[in-house]
Amino acid sequence: MTTLTDIPHKTTKGTAFLLEESTPQDIFTPEDLSEEHLAIGRMVEEFWANEVEPNLPAIREKKPGVAMAVLRKSVELGLTGMAIPEEYGGMAMDLPSLMVTAERMGRDGSYGGWHSAHTGIGTLPVVYFGTPEQKRKYLPKLAKVEMLAAYALTEPLAGSDALAARTRADLAPDGKHYILNGQKMWITNGGAADLFTVFAKVGGEKFTAFLVERNFPGVSSGAEEHKMGITGSSTTAVYLDNVPVPVENLLGEIGRGHVIAFNILNIGRLKLGPAGVGAAKNVLAICIKYAKQRKAFGSAIAEFGAIQHKLAEMAIRIFAAESMTWRVVGLIENQMHVASPESSGGTQELKAIEEFAAECSMIKVYVSEMLDYVVDEGVQIHGGYGYHQDYVVERAYRDSRINRLFEGTSEINRLVITGMPLKRAARGTLPLLDAARAVLKEAGAQPAEVAGDPELSLVQNAKKIALLTLGIAHQKHGAKLEQQQEIIMNMSDIIMQVFAMESSLLRSRKLAAAGGGANAADACAVYLRDAIGKIELSSRTVLSACSQGEELRWNLSRLRAYASHDPVNSIELRRQIARRLLASEKYTV
Repeated sequence: MTTLTDIPHKTTKGTAFLLEESTPQDIFTPEDLSEEHLAIGRMVEEFWANEVEPNLPAIREKKPGVAMAVLRKSVELGLTGMAIPEEYGGMAMDLPSLMVTAERMGRDGSYGGWHSAHTGIGTLPVVYFGTPEQKRKYLPKLAKVEMLAAYALTEPLAGSDALAARTRADLAPDGKHYILNGQKMWITNGGAADLFTVFAKVGGEKFTAFLVERNFPGVSSGAEEHKMGITGSSTTAVYLDNVPVPVENLLGEIGRGHVIAFNILNIGRLKLGPAGVGAAKNVLAICIKYAKQRKAFGSAIAEFGAIQHKLAEMAIRIFAAESMTWRVVGLIENQMHVASPESSGGTQELKAIEEFAAECSMIKVYVSEMLDYVVDEGVQIHGGYGYHQDYVVERAYRDSRINRLFEGTSEINRLVITGMPLKRAARGTLPLLDAARAVLKEAGAQPAEVAGDPELSLVQNAKKIALLTLGIAHQKHGAKLEQQQEIIMNMSDIIMQVFAMESSLLRSRKLAAAGGGANAADACAVYLRDAIGKIELSSRTVLSACSQGEELRWNLSRLRAYASHDPVNSIELRRQIARRLLASEKYTV
């Protein structure tokens, strides 16, 4: 089993970063990966170059059997059994190993969809919630891809509102089977899967999960959907017509299907982070090489300031996304290490991921929007060629768009980012509202000023803005705040930007202490100042909705005080970042 050898051991709670101060030594970064993890990365890179890349044209064209043949070749390297316990034929690797693999697989949405759906949302319900008998029956076959897995949650009239599912499960008179009837939509791997985790309501009321085999009578798939992107992945409807499912294939507990659904989605949201980062790094490298080769007005376009700005900004946003993602991986791993010794490995990991559910949603939202920016600018750098299907950036542009819909829409995830900590505050497990009230009680704005450290001051003042804004919104709406979706969306953007700011700063400081990170330092300097501007705008929107007249003017004056900062020469810093990128021809810190 691969294990994390250099994990920070500071214990904390989900969203507590708003209330606590952290040091560079408190966070996990990609630079902290062990040699074992790096070796896994090299192995996946080699597999990609030798087996995936040559077959991508055929996979994207949906040539029958090609994607499955490649997936089965990955069995030899253990890539399909990384999350499966060793006693069931798997590798029992740790979370960072899965994330390292996800980053490499993320560079193409078509093959990545086959691999991720099988090893992630397809297999993990059995890993975490299966009975010993279910695990013995299915996990060895899933590890060897003797069975392909899929996750069947979404329905035509129950997309984001998963609990509104209409698929029914009724106990047969003989008491030995549940009879399932209904339809699922947008099921990844739906056209080829042998085992589905299907969510249905027992008696039309109790939301429950079942393990449904394709060979059960009444199971069928619809035609392959014609999609904007990820064209080589299999996406179909799945129909259930009086399907007899043995009672022993009920997964988890009756009426507790939401526990399975939401926990598996949390994991999917986290994995989207490294996958999106991997895709963005790939596009950036392609754009750097193209910019150096493409001539205009007698020079390579890489020499133009406008192009350098784009390349640098792509790298800056990738750096922030990557820093956030690996910080959350470290938080979850640390939570597992301090869990009660009587907990099983699967239970520990689920509890740890649930603790940081809001952070997982931040990763999903931030990374998917970062990738959309990167691919869009990638097309722009290529000009007319970027609009042509012969160029990678055109495909990447179309593939990227699904990520804001995958694993719960970004709107749903923004509700989680603020809604989860508010629920914990209401239960008394997170002193978030106490901290907000403390900021409100300050006689006037008292901006944080860390002597000789304007960037740390920016992060601390960003936290004050978050607490000030939340406090005023809660004063206005109280327990009904979660119903004010426009306010919640803006609050979530503030919280997410604070997390991105602090994660970027701590990582850049950690890199600097190790004698490196020139690009990271410059990226952080630019990013922090851009982010505080975005935070100020979102806060202004909330304050204007929650106060008026003299009270509003007073609140805005406090906001301006917290957001005030001296600018840096961002043009020159971006030029420096771009020069390093052009020299290395890839993303670098």
